[in-house]
Amino acid sequence: MKSWFRAALMFLCVQSAWAQAVTPSAAPKDRPAAQKSALDAMLFYQLLLGEMNVRSGSPGSGFSIILDAARKTRDPLVFQRAVDVALQSRSGDAALQAAQAWKSAIPESTEANRYLLQILLALNRLDEAGQALSVSIRELPANERAAAIASIPRVFARVQDKKLAADTVEKALQTALKEAPTSASAWTTVGRMRREAGQLALAVEATRQALLADATASGPLMLALSLVSAAPTELWPLIHQAMRGPVSPELRLGYARLLIGQLSYTQALEQLQKINTDEPTFADAWWVHGLLLMETGQWQLAEQKLLKHVSLAPVSQDKGASAGLTESLMALAQIAQRKGQWTQAQQWLAQVPADADPIKLASRQADLLSQQGRLDEARLTLERIKTNTPEQAIRKVLVQSQWLRDNKQAANAYALVKQSLAQQPQNTELMSELAMVSEKLKRYDEMEALLRELIKRKPDDPHAFNALGYSLADRNIRLPEARELIVRALQLAPNDAYIQDSLGWVAFRQGNLAEALQLLQTAYKAKPDAEIAAHLGEVLWVMGQRDAAAVIWREGLILKPDNETLTETLKRFQFKP
Repeated sequence: MKSWFRAALMFLCVQSAWAQAVTPSAAPKDRPAAQKSALDAMLFYQLLLGEMNVRSGSPGSGFSIILDAARKTRDPLVFQRAVDVALQSRSGDAALQAAQAWKSAIPESTEANRYLLQILLALNRLDEAGQALSVSIRELPANERAAAIASIPRVFARVQDKKLAADTVEKALQTALKEAPTSASAWTTVGRMRREAGQLALAVEATRQALLADATASGPLMLALSLVSAAPTELWPLIHQAMRGPVSPELRLGYARLLIGQLSYTQALEQLQKINTDEPTFADAWWVHGLLLMETGQWQLAEQKLLKHVSLAPVSQDKGASAGLTESLMALAQIAQRKGQWTQAQQWLAQVPADADPIKLASRQADLLSQQGRLDEARLTLERIKTNTPEQAIRKVLVQSQWLRDNKQAANAYALVKQSLAQQPQNTELMSELAMVSEKLKRYDEMEALLRELIKRKPDDPHAFNALGYSLADRNIRLPEARELIVRALQLAPNDAYIQDSLGWVAFRQGNLAEALQLLQTAYKAKPDAEIAAHLGEVLWVMGQRDAAAVIWREGLILKPDNETLTETLKRFQFKP
């Protein structure tokens, strides 16, 4: 038997209603509250004989006897028992026969049609399933149709041919698509199924229709948020318009996260503040808000938001809530560490839930130990990370290598990553890390070979382009090529502050001071970062704006006092903070 059919049968199997007492509240809706039983002594004997055949290992004979009794009594429970026997004996054709007989005998039975739909799907008879779906929707009370339509993608989830499934459902929903009470729900369902089929243009058009039908409904907005990257021109205006009105905090948070992904931090902060104001008990918005404020260098405000989140999000069994609490506690530890409050930082880390990512937690603990000068303990903390999967093992190597690089142990990092890459030669993350370590060790030829291989393998990834271009610019060689590489990176990620910084740096190397200043100021405003501060300060200093340079450099020292680029820049200019 095919695995998809077995899964469908398991889904459909229910406990025998015949084998247990049925209370009036448990009886199917199809059955009248009171009716004269058609079960005489002969039919009772027939049912008993059918059950005995089933129990004695002859389900085929038992099925035929029970189905005959169902046809004579027209009793929904007996029809259901016939379907169950067929399903339990893994006979799809027999189950379909029983369900069709049930529907024929009791045409108004919604339960019969539900069984019929699921069996047809299990047998991959989609055209007939579509007809059964149309009937099911039509027979539902008007106030239940929209919710039922929204559940259709889940019902069709096991169908292998996603395009055919989408075609079938859209055909079945033709009436619902045109009627105002169900139009938004129906178009959303069509859009979801077109998305799963990879038909993005059709999914986008269905989303547009759903939003036009009801711009405030959550279903169309959720679908639009999931598809906006595929059709930004068509969907962003509709999403922006919808977000001006009242929407659920979950949807507004999803919108804010999309804005963060686009590096539109100002707009994202506005949305997060609105959630905090309008829905002050909605915990998730507080920690996302806090993390974004940290990202933009607003540490004091970030701490306030994160503390609020911790107060709203007690330790929970829910994985999502636990992950949010973990992020907030680690961020608060980082803020305390930045203030030199080592004990407070460790107290925050001690509260991290037990199911937290062990690699993230160990990395933060190692960083805290390193800042206190306890380097041996920090390195040992990372070495002791226990991993259960190959993916975790690679992440562990990456975290260890970054720590070794940051603590001037690049040779050890090189040996570690080289060994791991020998075991996983196709892993692009390890290749990228080895390129960074190679640059630290001035192995420039090896670094360039690795980055060019990454560009070949991942031509749409901006980071390898940027890394190679920046390395050339920083060494003040092959500047036209460096600019070309960085421009390509910026085309792939136009809002990335670090790539803007690279372009500003190559402009400075080429003597274009005005262009360099504009690019670096834009980058620093978007992402206050110690390395960007080093570059911006140098441009200002060379342009004779030494007071402005001093301000930027001091801000950079506050952000990250041990940043290697910044400290080397200050040393080169003999600047005393």
